[in-house]
Amino acid sequence: MAMTVNQQFFILALVLAFPFLAICGDPDILTDFVVPFGVNPTQLNGTFFTYTGMRPLFTSDPPTNFTVTKATMAEFPALNGQSVSYAVLQYPVGSVNPPHTHPRAAELLFLTYGILEVGFVDTTNKLFTQRLQTGDIFVFPKGLVHYQFNCDEKDFAVAISAFGSSAAGTVSVPSTLFATGIDDQILAKSFKTDVATIQKLKAGFAPYKA
Repeated sequence: MAMTVNQQFFILALVLAFPFLAICGDPDILTDFVVPFGVNPTQLNGTFFTYTGMRPLFTSDPPTNFTVTKATMAEFPALNGQSVSYAVLQYPVGSVNPPHTHPRAAELLFLTYGILEVGFVDTTNKLFTQRLQTGDIFVFPKGLVHYQFNCDEKDFAVAISAFGSSAAGTVSVPSTLFATGIDDQILAKSFKTDVATIQKLKAGFAPYKA
């Protein structure tokens, strides 16, 4: 049976897409580094490759809420094209980094101080958990929902996370569901509850800002 023009076009599109799917992620660059638009490369020096945004971590008191200090391409333009980024995570007593995903990179977490209970859920809905001690490293596979919780009742915790992308992205599960305007009825049916319960949950989240 002969294929229609639309069918032929669809198959061609799939064939052309396969190579791009195979290499998805941060693209390789053809230069040593990426010079920001409008910047004269001859004027660059070591300052461009230096990020000072972590300095306040050593001069400020520990935060009272869970805090992430990032060094991604957005904060540190020299990372563009380097397929790497960084974050320092500070956890006051009893605080949690809520369930979230990083769609473009795995996360390698190094616990430098304290105790953390961590976990992720794979695509078969199996939960993997571990209680980490100072000096432990844990990997969260790319794109999977994961969390961290400071289960110590007396002390804070600090961790450093490395990502295999200059812009790993973060999708917060609670905020995505309850602060982006998804219809109450849809959420109520999805969670097998009532609209009033959904509205109470939404009230605890600030409106999503793109």
